[in-house]
Amino acid sequence: MGERSRPDGREVGPKPRSETRELGHELRSDARDNRRRILEVAREAFAVQGLDVPIREIARRAQVGAATVYRHFPTKEALFAEAFAEQMAGCTATVERGLAQADPWRGFCLVVEKLMVVNALDRGFSRALTSRLPVTDHFTTHRDYTMRLMLQLVRNAKEAGGLRADFVLEDLIMALMANDGIRADSPAMRAAASRRFAALMIQSFRADPVPAPLPPAVRLPLPVLPTLGVR
Repeated sequence: MGERSRPDGREVGPKPRSETRELGHELRSDARDNRRRILEVAREAFAVQGLDVPIREIARRAQVGAATVYRHFPTKEALFAEAFAEQMAGCTATVERGLAQADPWRGFCLVVEKLMVVNALDRGFSRALTSRLPVTDHFTTHRDYTMRLMLQLVRNAKEAGGLRADFVLEDLIMALMANDGIRADSPAMRAAASRRFAALMIQSFRADPVPAPLPPAVRLPLPVLPTLGVR
C-alpha cells in the first residue's frame, strides 16, 4: 500500500515526503495566486462597472474557471466584501478622523470631500456603501457602524452651528449619487471634478452660506446636443 508503479511495471516505494511537501506547497501557492488575481480583477471590475458585473466575467478576466471563483468565494457578496474590506476600513477611518477634528464643521467638510473622491474613483464600493444591498453580515455591520459615526458627526456639526439644521444624511447620499455620474477622461480628472462638486455641495450644506472660491473647473466630455432645427 502506498507504492507506485513505474512505466516498465516495476513497483517503487512511496513518493519521498519532501517531494510530497513540495507538491503540496506548489498547489497552495497556485491557490493563493488564483485568489490574489481574482481579488485584483474583482476590485477593478466592481469599481468600473459596479455590482452588476457577472462572476463568469470576473473569472474570465482572472483566467480561471467560474468554479475556482466560487471555491474561494461562495457568493458574489462574499467576493465583494473581501475585495473592498480595505476600502471599508479606510472609509471608517476617514469618518473617525472627521469626528476627531476640534471643529465639527471642518471635520464634516473633510469627510464629504474624501467620500466624494472615493465615490468618483470606485463606483462599486460607493454603491454598496450608499445602498441596502445584502453584502455580508460583517461588511454590513462595518458599514452600519460607519454610518452611525457619520450621524454623530452631523449632529456635532449642527450643534456647532456650521451645518444647516434641516440637513439629513440622505442629502449626503443624494450628493454621492449625483457625484457617481461624473464622467471624465482620466481618474485624475474625475477626482478633480469630484472635489469641485464637493465644494459646491459643502457650500449648500452650510447653515449660513458664504461664497468661497471653488477648486479649478475641469473640462468634462459633454454630449453632442441636437440643433433642434436651428440654422
